[in-house]
Amino acid sequence: MGEQNAMQRFAAEATVEPEHIARARAHALELGAAPVSAPVGAQCALIAAASQALNIVEIGTGAGVSGLWLLRGSPRATLTTIDKEPEHLGAARQAFAEAKIPAARARFITGRAAEVLPRMNETSYDIVLVDADPEGVIEYVEHGLRLVRAGGTVLVPRVMAGGAVADPVRRDAITTAYRSLIQETQASPAVIGALSIVGEGLLQLTTIPAD
Repeated sequence: MGEQNAMQRFAAEATVEPEHIARARAHALELGAAPVSAPVGAQCALIAAASQALNIVEIGTGAGVSGLWLLRGSPRATLTTIDKEPEHLGAARQAFAEAKIPAARARFITGRAAEVLPRMNETSYDIVLVDADPEGVIEYVEHGLRLVRAGGTVLVPRVMAGGAVADPVRRDAITTAYRSLIQETQASPAVIGALSIVGEGLLQLTTIPAD
């Protein structure tokens, strides 16, 4: 096992996933959903806690796993979750109910993100999590940066595309999109960007307030 793999394995084993999130994960996997890993979920929870987030949007429910992590970090937040799969939204609703999250703190929207996001209010959210349709990741991140307040954060899990992004030989559309997203945001004066390679990878983009 290489050093990098050993660190990844240690991080995964060291992350303690709460029981209610572990149950949601098991259900998500039964449905064929692909929830964020526990290490990435824990990072999302930390960012939600540090930013004292009150209004959060997630694109792609992961059948409730990512939302539960975000709400663990910010227990007073209201979460809007968007997914084109009604079954995944139903699983998230059930997971939230079992976790005793008040119904008023979660809003479930069935639909394609590309159609829903343009109708949402600008600069109204503290965090936007982008975890759907890798083909549309750049478009979704652009919407996310529009939706977050000054100093708000856009989170993009799976940004390493299973390691393909680090392989210069890989030139497929999804790998190229993720690679371009990382490079362009790292160079942008409008955001502070950080890339974590724990789990499946997490790109963190915080907007810089205007002077």
